[in-house]
Amino acid sequence: MKFGEFELFVVSDGTFRLDGGAMFGTIPKVLWERTNPADDRNRILMGLNCLLIRTPTENILVDTGLGNAYDEKFAFLYGVDKSGVDLLKSLAAAGVGAADINRVILTHLHFDHGGGNCFQDENGEFRPTFPNALYYINQGELAYAKEPDPRSKPSYLPYTWEPLERRGQIELISGEVKVVPGVTILPAPGHTPNHQIVKVESGGLTACFLADLVPTPSHVKTHYVMGFDLDASTAMKNKERILEQAQAGNWLLIFEHSPDIKAGYLTEDLKVEPVELASL
Repeated sequence: MKFGEFELFVVSDGTFRLDGGAMFGTIPKVLWERTNPADDRNRILMGLNCLLIRTPTENILVDTGLGNAYDEKFAFLYGVDKSGVDLLKSLAAAGVGAADINRVILTHLHFDHGGGNCFQDENGEFRPTFPNALYYINQGELAYAKEPDPRSKPSYLPYTWEPLERRGQIELISGEVKVVPGVTILPAPGHTPNHQIVKVESGGLTACFLADLVPTPSHVKTHYVMGFDLDASTAMKNKERILEQAQAGNWLLIFEHSPDIKAGYLTEDLKVEPVELASL
């Protein structure tokens, strides 16, 4: 999709499944299953939608999906499906190879957002998937990933950041950060203490990659927060703040975990009007 002087692509790393109750917290199943039907294990289908931002001079990737360094038990537990597509194939369809990525922005380090940071080579060694990229990671998020609370520990996998540290490919950041003109990382804590979102501005247009602040269009209501959120109250406050800005400024919203509606504009009655953003 042409977006001012940029191009935006939703690049998919396939799909997986998570427990519907955990995805909607205190919201009764009779409400959320209308738009997110559960399978016989109460799991709902989730997209792994990353964002490729092509500026006139750079290729910037936001989040890296699940990656491929998981075993059969993990794939079965989470219903991983990459039969048709994965992140590198999606990037190739946009004419971009792994070596062409200049910057990778991580909204946070959970395995479904940073799992594709690194890959395991034929010798079993983990290496950066994007060898020429600088990876932007919030310094508080990295510190938390290294010493998480017991509930969060399964979500953080050291192989997703340790090879980057060894090779000096991490740019530690905090607060609001302008990566390049028109691409800004914004703090949006709640899901994790240092969760971030990404705002893209070009040619008078604004888009926002919402990550786990608003993982799907079904989560736009303020109180529709996940059981996975470490601080639900803070998540709700930040969601309300960001979506008010989005509605007032007519921002294009990009949803990381929606399997169908990947992007759209927020209407006055808090519904999402879908937009066909190139999905690969």
